[in-house]
Amino acid sequence: MPKKPALAAPSIDPLELHDLEEGDVARLEAHGMVDATRFEGGDVSGDDLSGLAFNDCELVGVTAHETQLRAARFVSTRIERMNAPVFTAARATVRDAEILRSRMGSMELYDTDWQNVVVSGSKLGFVNLRAARMRDVRIVGCTIDELDLSGAQLSRVAFEDCTVETLRLDGARLSNVDLRGLDMHVIAGVEGMRGATLSHEQTVLMAPLFAEHLGVRVDG
Repeated sequence: MPKKPALAAPSIDPLELHDLEEGDVARLEAHGMVDATRFEGGDVSGDDLSGLAFNDCELVGVTAHETQLRAARFVSTRIERMNAPVFTAARATVRDAEILRSRMGSMELYDTDWQNVVVSGSKLGFVNLRAARMRDVRIVGCTIDELDLSGAQLSRVAFEDCTVETLRLDGARLSNVDLRGLDMHVIAGVEGMRGATLSHEQTVLMAPLFAEHLGVRVDG
């Protein structure tokens, strides 16, 4: 029997930020560009910051409820302890970035690009990643109410010590996606799991779901 190829783990370089200037979130503007700046605290709730580009930045303890960040760019940027009951960043780019210890409720992140990203220690509500493209992403120690990956493309994505109440995978395309560290309560679009890796325990627990999807009757 041919040997199965090994699961490829996410390849992510550590994010290192040095010599950052102190900035004020009140001065941020739509379609602007910010380099090598640290923002601590402040509230941009309700502001229109569409197209804003952060490069080599750090945002710590910022409140961003209903802030419009459509097509924004977060490159070599760390977001820590952000509070955003509603977070809107459709078609954004997140690259070489970290999202740490944040609380975000409804997250509109459809059609976004993610590459070399770590999301850790965060509590998330409804996360809309429909049609997103995610490559080399680690999600660690997060609690998620609903994760919608319908139509998304994932490559080398791993979940570790995470819980999701509802996972949607309709039309998703997965390659080297490690779900062994994800406690999933409800799954929609089971056919989208092709390309994922599950633990033996997960496979046993999900056997009735797989049987139903295949139209197999289990008797006795």
